[in-house]
Amino acid sequence: MDWKPFIGLPLWVWLFVFPSLFAIVCLLLRGRLQGFLKPIWTILDGVYTASGVLAAFCMIGILLIIIVGMIFRWVGWQFQGSTDYAGYAMAATSFFALAHALNRGAHIRVSILLNINTFTRKWINVFAIFVAAITATYFARYAIKTNYMSEMINDRTQGIDQVPEKLLTVVKMFGSSPSEWGAMWEAAGSEWVYTPMWLPQIPMSIGATLLAIALWDNLYRLLVTGENPISAETVEGDTSGDKSNNIRTTKLKSGVTEPSS
Repeated sequence: MDWKPFIGLPLWVWLFVFPSLFAIVCLLLRGRLQGFLKPIWTILDGVYTASGVLAAFCMIGILLIIIVGMIFRWVGWQFQGSTDYAGYAMAATSFFALAHALNRGAHIRVSILLNINTFTRKWINVFAIFVAAITATYFARYAIKTNYMSEMINDRTQGIDQVPEKLLTVVKMFGSSPSEWGAMWEAAGSEWVYTPMWLPQIPMSIGATLLAIALWDNLYRLLVTGENPISAETVEGDTSGDKSNNIRTTKLKSGVTEPSS
């Protein structure tokens, strides 16, 4: 495997060993870390929410692409690459929503073993989130590497979708130093080019990275507070004697369903 050194240590140490060691620190110190971590948790919750909002905008983008495509067909015009653009927006929606959906309990979880007792519920949750965090971190690392590989080999889309070359320059600015920006804009043309694959792959890398961060974050919160932060709200219909629907909201937390007041 290609795990190049980063700041003097192999990358796998930074991605797997240090986060795992910090989980042990959270288990040992617990309450003493809670005051230090609360402001960080607040910031991360805002990031997860912003990612969910961005996913919602991408979903709206899918709708707009479909509507524009319909209008173009009605007037006899051609919207080249509309299917590809909609596919990119759909992929972005899925990945941007991963972290937000995790914290809302929208991911599928098998909780049959969590209902045995409180002790097993906690430690099975710890084990499951730890394994998920390791897996998500591994995926995020290779998702980012895919971006670099696509840019290195100049991989282009196989469809007919195109993007302005100036847009690519703007995106590249975020991954380069300011001293290179002048040369980049001098080399940028004004024509449209076939979409490089690294552009639609960026949401995949961002979403996978946020999911990995969210899983490690939830692991630390569980170890520090003793409560599983992954929760969800569901709405169930209850038919009464007069056949009117009374809506009951239940909160699913730590695999146990409890009626909310």
